Amino acid sequence: MDVILLDAWPSLQMGEVVKVRDGFARNFLLPQGKALRANEANKKRFEAERATLEARNLERKGEAQTVADALAGKTFVIVRSAGETGQLYGSVAARDIIETLAAEGFNVGRNQVDLNTPIKAIGLHNVTLHLHSEVEIEIALNVARSAEEAERQAKGESLTSADAIYGVDEDALRPEDFFDPEADQDGDDE
Repeated sequence: MDVILLDAWPSLQMGEVVKVRDGFARNFLLPQGKALRANEANKKRFEAERATLEARNLERKGEAQTVADALAGKTFVIVRSAGETGQLYGSVAARDIIETLAAEGFNVGRNQVDLNTPIKAIGLHNVTLHLHSEVEIEIALNVARSAEEAERQAKGESLTSADAIYGVDEDALRPEDFFDPEADQDGDDE
């Protein structure tokens, strides 16, 4: 089906006539008001409303740029339970990122978070937010077991070993550190 785009897309401009699959047009583009069927009446309608649509697009782009400027250079801490190797008990998904941003006062939609796979390990992770078709920003997420560990990770420490977590050098441990050589070997308490 041929449609006239009412929004700019990453590689397409507003007003372009493009061919899309019928289901995509019927189920998403047309109901969401992102496109019109490409016929003569709608082409005339688009040309009549073009200035209004472009002004609205510029306004949305300006709002998105304002949010992007506020987010620039920020790091957000997400505290989760994890094992000694840094593997999370669960994961950090787009929903968790949105909740963290909302707690800081930023209103971002789930479809604006570019997270192909959930985050499953502690550490510093970069996530791209598509705030507008022409505005995207990368934010840093610091996923840690606690706020103290998040501070240590921010300084560049790796917290995926017992040495980093507990302050114990695993290579320096010897068997006698775990067993008392004076202990009774035969099991009776004499």
